[in-house]
Amino acid sequence: MPDQSLYYPDHYNIADWLPISLKEVKDRGWNELDVILISGDAYVDHPSFGIAVIGRILEREGYKVAILPQPNWRDDLRDFTKLGKPGLFFGITSGNMDSMVNHYTANKRIRSNDAYSINNQAGFRPDRAVTVYAGILRKLYPDSIIVAGGIEASLRRFAHYDYWDDTVKPGILHESGIDFLVFGNGEKPIIELAAKIKNRATTQELRQTPQVAYKVPSNETIPDWPGRNTISLSSFGESRKNKLSFAKDFRIIEEESNTLSSARIVQEHDDQKIVVNPPFDPATTQELDEFHNLPFTRLPHPRYWKKPVIPAFEMIRFSVNIHRGCFGGCAFCTISAHQGKHVSSRSLSSVVSEVENVVKMPGFKGYLSDIGGPSANMYGMEPYKKDICLKCRKPSCIYPSICKNLNISHKNLIDLYKKVRMIPGIKKAFVGSGVRYDLFINARNKEDNSLKEYPSELIRYHVSGRLKVAPEHTRDSVLKVIRKPGFEKFIELKKIFEHVNEKNNLKQELIPYFISSHPGCTLEDMAELAAETRALNLRIEQVQDLTPTPMTLASTMFHTGLDPYSLQPIFVANSQSEKLLQRSFFFTDNSEDKQRIVSALKKINRDDLIPKIFGNIKLKHVKGKQSGRQNK
Repeated sequence: MPDQSLYYPDHYNIADWLPISLKEVKDRGWNELDVILISGDAYVDHPSFGIAVIGRILEREGYKVAILPQPNWRDDLRDFTKLGKPGLFFGITSGNMDSMVNHYTANKRIRSNDAYSINNQAGFRPDRAVTVYAGILRKLYPDSIIVAGGIEASLRRFAHYDYWDDTVKPGILHESGIDFLVFGNGEKPIIELAAKIKNRATTQELRQTPQVAYKVPSNETIPDWPGRNTISLSSFGESRKNKLSFAKDFRIIEEESNTLSSARIVQEHDDQKIVVNPPFDPATTQELDEFHNLPFTRLPHPRYWKKPVIPAFEMIRFSVNIHRGCFGGCAFCTISAHQGKHVSSRSLSSVVSEVENVVKMPGFKGYLSDIGGPSANMYGMEPYKKDICLKCRKPSCIYPSICKNLNISHKNLIDLYKKVRMIPGIKKAFVGSGVRYDLFINARNKEDNSLKEYPSELIRYHVSGRLKVAPEHTRDSVLKVIRKPGFEKFIELKKIFEHVNEKNNLKQELIPYFISSHPGCTLEDMAELAAETRALNLRIEQVQDLTPTPMTLASTMFHTGLDPYSLQPIFVANSQSEKLLQRSFFFTDNSEDKQRIVSALKKINRDDLIPKIFGNIKLKHVKGKQSGRQNK
């Protein structure tokens, strides 16, 4: 176990953290709590942990708040009762990750680790944690209000495809004991909802909270939402049995998730209907600064200090998030479904203040592990005219081309980088988040010098020896489905990267991420990818086999076999054997995978690719017939 002094201070005040035990509650002189928050994660008091953010927000609003991290759901449930019943509500979340993604690989094998638990140990949260927590609370406290939030709840607010059970499941509100579901970034809705509950608002008034979903009997009339339309999706029953209906509904959900003037959406579920209200506007710079200025200790609760380190904390303890949101619209990504595509950025002064606090942390040796966001270089990028965005429903601002209304200047970001580099105590501020290189490698705004300056600034000063980017694939047909730019832009980045390294006598690596078994990707496409990356001598170690997560375009195509926008059929590698075979193209040094790949290529008459992938491999022990084909 690492030396504790590397992570934690010698002295501390337990009251600097939100209480997690009855003793800590009593030591504050509280006889009753207003809100109890339950999370599938260990409690790390850091702005990267959602439960800490919501807890600090409610604390700022004057509520008495406690956290129950990773309660035991398999014993007599004493963890759920030890703090008593809150005066206002329970708040529940699976944690920073969807519990099913946390527990299972893309091949549905159980993971042996959990980065959000001590010692990377699995088993501290249940499958479908939000549903399990809600069910327990509803039995123990039948009259309490239960509010769910976080990514697991957010992505299940409608009927959704569940990859792990291979079926369409109802919205999470339907069969659970949840009263209200907060989707997306929850600061603004939880402030309003908590205030209404405190002031004994009527049920109807509670239901009029933006960015909240709830359920009502099917025969109940819901009042109009001022200034917004109400859209009805296909019923859960229809959506479950009819893939075409499911695909059409997805397009509605995605478009409404990405507009600033979204409608309210209703979906019938048997004798109930789930109502999803329009969200709040994205956080302003001032609001985002205020959220990050809350009194986070940036450390795990002291109860964990004598135990092995929580890997997720170790990864982010010296990182700083500078913005939220992503307008990339990648097909497999949950960001736009969860929080929308509109970017909110912090002020330079707010970021600098946080970095100065990081410098003072125990164990800090001058290196920021990341200064970024969902996409590192979208900081400060706003539309020239917001009114135009009010009418836009496109899922991406940069695919298939960059929107003319989007200001893609990197000047503000370069200024921020330079300012951070000048802070006393900072040796290096690395960018560990993904970079959208198509934002500065494009045919637009060639007169903007920041687009030329940014890659040089990034590569020279902010790479920790390895720059990770995500071209995802090499084939245009697949990239079109993923909503990513052509591979030629990655090639251009590679040239820039090598030029900057050579000019500055740097020895750094460019590490590309690729994805396998994405809808639209055939076995031949994977073979072409393997051949092209080998020809470029690319070092491939960052591999993602698609996990179809709820409410994403990729999961919709995976389930339906349809493109929701054209409604045309699309190829899907949806069996585990197909998925494993596609993934094996990334690991061609394994002899079993090698034989499997060669046999598969021969079956599709692409043995011309075998030497391009493997070199001069001996084929005498490999079954299959030589086709003699040399060109595709």
